[in-house]
Amino acid sequence: MPIVQADRLAHIGAALLEAAGASAEEANAVAVGCVNANLAGHDSHGVIAIPTYIDRVKAGHIVPGAKWTIMQESPTTTVIDGNWGFGFHVNAKAMELSIAKARTANVAACTVFRQSHVGRLAAYPLMAMREGMIGIATADSGRSPKHVAPFGGREARLGTNPISIAVPSDLEAPFYLDMATSAVAAGKIQLAVARGEQIPTGWIIDADGRHTTDPTQYRKGGALLPLGGTEGYKGSGLAAVVEVLCGLLTGLGFGVEPSGRHNDGVFMAVFNVAAFRPLQDFKREVAEFARYLKSTPPSEGSSGVFYPGEVEYLREQQRSKDGIEIEDATWEKLRALATEYKIAGELGLA
Repeated sequence: MPIVQADRLAHIGAALLEAAGASAEEANAVAVGCVNANLAGHDSHGVIAIPTYIDRVKAGHIVPGAKWTIMQESPTTTVIDGNWGFGFHVNAKAMELSIAKARTANVAACTVFRQSHVGRLAAYPLMAMREGMIGIATADSGRSPKHVAPFGGREARLGTNPISIAVPSDLEAPFYLDMATSAVAAGKIQLAVARGEQIPTGWIIDADGRHTTDPTQYRKGGALLPLGGTEGYKGSGLAAVVEVLCGLLTGLGFGVEPSGRHNDGVFMAVFNVAAFRPLQDFKREVAEFARYLKSTPPSEGSSGVFYPGEVEYLREQQRSKDGIEIEDATWEKLRALATEYKIAGELGLA
């Protein structure tokens, strides 16, 4: 697999998206968002997704240059119609607006609908964290085809429905949670297929409801399993709550519209820490809490405790220095797109 530096990878991604019709601002938002996911080790949400986004632009499912619209708002709430724009761009604008409202009102929340895939969900709570606020985000896929079987079922009825929460701290690595409510993100199955790898038992079932380690069975009528293994009712319950916040509260509805576009519904909330206690005291105690967690002796076979967000940070440091491995199948798709748009030479992909 080729190893590519992050800045070059972002440049390639942005150039391809601009060639497909995105504005420079949109293309940069998507490309940088994807590369940041790669840096954090979430390759399922990295540049592997860019060819899919371009396919959706070609199909008219993503509308470059779409103007997002505020449908209704109050001093603490906003309802935003993304008008089928790039989710990376629309969602960032929605979070910026929520942060601005929380500066005045101390709390703010928003819903966003009719936007394309928002990428790695942590990107948005991390925006609030950097402003001394606690950020929360949840996302679902509207009435797009579903991927996750509810606990006890064999047919998909839920999205991967991630949850992310980021908290300000004095730590070097940010303290944040970013998790799918399924056993694994759908993109990790795509990644395993692209790399020709098997997957662990407990990630998916095949069309007959049987556990399998063959990732190709997923596209043959299989389904992802909810988080929790034998206690999968916990992940299934979390996913159902996310569906309510992001599908029903946004008005997207539930179920599947087979001919519909991929349509991320998002609920986000922001809390100004200073409205509850002095920010510096809170940040110091979060860091002390993280160190307290890490102070436990490791269990058998473990290298020790990592607090939420620490592993991603360490991976980001390593990949920023050493470069990002891109699976051959993804690299070839990027090269093919560069050739199609006649920019392969200038991008060094000829």
